[in-house]
Amino acid sequence: MSSKSPVVTLTPAPTLDRTYFVHDLIEGGVNRADGVAEELAGKGINVTKGLNLVGMKAPGVVPIGDSDPGVLNRTGHANSLLPIWVDGTLRVSTTMVIKDGPTTKVNEAPRALSGEDWQAVIDLTIKTVIENEAKWLVMAGALPTNKSTGEYVDLQPIFDKMKTLGVRVVLDTSGEPLQYWAHKGAATVMKPNAEELASAVGKSLVTQGDVIDAARELIKGGVECVLASLGSDGMIAVTAHNSWHAKTPPIKVINTVGAGDSTIAGFLSAVAETTTVSSEDNYQVGFDVPAGLKMAVQWGAVKVQQPTSGLQNLDGMPEATVIENPPREAKLKEPALI
Repeated sequence: MSSKSPVVTLTPAPTLDRTYFVHDLIEGGVNRADGVAEELAGKGINVTKGLNLVGMKAPGVVPIGDSDPGVLNRTGHANSLLPIWVDGTLRVSTTMVIKDGPTTKVNEAPRALSGEDWQAVIDLTIKTVIENEAKWLVMAGALPTNKSTGEYVDLQPIFDKMKTLGVRVVLDTSGEPLQYWAHKGAATVMKPNAEELASAVGKSLVTQGDVIDAARELIKGGVECVLASLGSDGMIAVTAHNSWHAKTPPIKVINTVGAGDSTIAGFLSAVAETTTVSSEDNYQVGFDVPAGLKMAVQWGAVKVQQPTSGLQNLDGMPEATVIENPPREAKLKEPALI
């Protein structure tokens, strides 16, 4: 296998994930965990970990608090992540997985970065993309703020450089940064969930047609492909000229944390190493959207059956069906109402 990789990831605000497994939760009482797991996580890190399972290097750039210098070795990421060591601690996210119940997660806010540290992150990301001759960059997860200004760190310098390099960018974030970047048109692919997509366009999503229309609003702004993650309703991929719906058969859900990251990894596992020329590009975006969509929902389905935040293996992958031009009137089982 080549030492280079078609994919590089950036996790601007990594987290130490602690997952507690509880058999029966007593609200307001004292509970004893059946088990505890610890992982270095964050959306980009989870994408790197997933792609590593199929032999894709996908090096990940991460700013990490220097108060825990052993975290990469302890969590098994010494060879897959490229750290920028910054002053401070690593934020902690706590997940509670209840047997036959819902998954609950509490995330600490991202640690603020100095302007110098963020510039170092930008420089290392660009350097890593160039050295790997990567064709895709995944920027995923929450964004930290600048210590001096209190504003979110600026992704535009990275977008600008990727454009000059001909590198496609997948952006997966939430909250205010999602609202902002969803309408900037700088990303090639965005992967909002139903609630995030509804919030971005200011409209409720009740049918598949609503999802397609909302995605097209982002595409009009410059995004080339929207992957709308819809939970039990599967996933809808939308480009300027096409739309597809993909879904797996019902599965037993254990832990939903990290499912979206696994869908991105699955998508890229299908499209990152293939290229098309204009005469072969049936979808006018330069990559095989339905093939990526199918793999995305399959990887996501595998992930939710596993207890950890990151994808552990690809065993027991279910089949998936992909429908082009899905019926617009079909109602969502889990509508996003605003």
